[in-house]
This record gives sequence, C-alpha cells and structure tokens, in this order.
Amino acid sequence: MRALTICVAISALLGVAAAAEKKLQMKDLPPAVQKTVQDQTKGAEIKGISSETEKGKLTYEIETMVSGKHRDFLVDAKGAVTEVEDEAALDSIPAAAKAAIEKKVGTGKITLIEAMTRTGSTEKLYEASYTDKGGKKHEVLVKADGTETKD
Repeated sequence: MRALTICVAISALLGVAAAAEKKLQMKDLPPAVQKTVQDQTKGAEIKGISSETEKGKLTYEIETMVSGKHRDFLVDAKGAVTEVEDEAALDSIPAAAKAAIEKKVGTGKITLIEAMTRTGSTEKLYEASYTDKGGKKHEVLVKADGTETKD
C-alpha cells in the first residue's frame, strides 16, 4: 500500500512539473503578445514558444536566434517585455561575475552564458548553463559583483 501511495505521489508531482511549462505556437498567443513577438523577432529565427504560470502570473517565453546567437525574452499576458536574455561571451562579462561562474562550474563545461536584463531594473544578471563532470546539466545566476542569486 505504501508503495502505491508513493507511486501516486510521484505521478502527481510529474504531472504538475509537466504542466508548469506549455509549448505553444504563434497562433496560440493572445493578440497583444503576438504583436510584441512579431516586433521583437524581426530578423530572428523563432526556436520555441512556451508559457508558464509562476506565482500566479502567466508569462510567455520566446526563444530565438539572432545572427547566430541566442536571444530569449519573456512577455507578460498584456504584451509587455519583462526580461531579455542575450547570449554573451564569458570574457565579455564583468570580471567578478566571470570568476564566480568559473568557480561554480569548476571542472565542468560551460555551454552558454546569457546577460539578463529585466524591465524596470538597471541591474544586469549573468546566467551560465553548464554540464558537470558527471554530465548533469546545471545553471547558475550571478550579479555583476559575482554574488550568486536565485532570482
């Protein structure tokens, strides 16, 4: 009986995780969001569109490639861009952020660095995607001063 309860609980959690992010097409977006996406993707290739509800707020993530570099952005339900993530070279970010990322990654391999800007904030954040020695994928987010942050 206990094993059955555990299996049901795990299934429920997996169902919630799968429902957290929903893959979409342009036609699935509200008109205001479609307009923003069209304006923001001129000259870009759209790689993916998804939606996610976090803390009760619906957000759309648009993944693109511009001139061979990743550029992703988040759009709220009203069509306002709330965050932009631009691919960056490790050597182009502030020294403290670079050092913090390199320390966190250790002997792993960095797969992508993104400079993140949020609407209404002057603070830039830097997100590194990396693979550890065992092949497991991770991300770390740091401020320009090298301080690790979760959000």
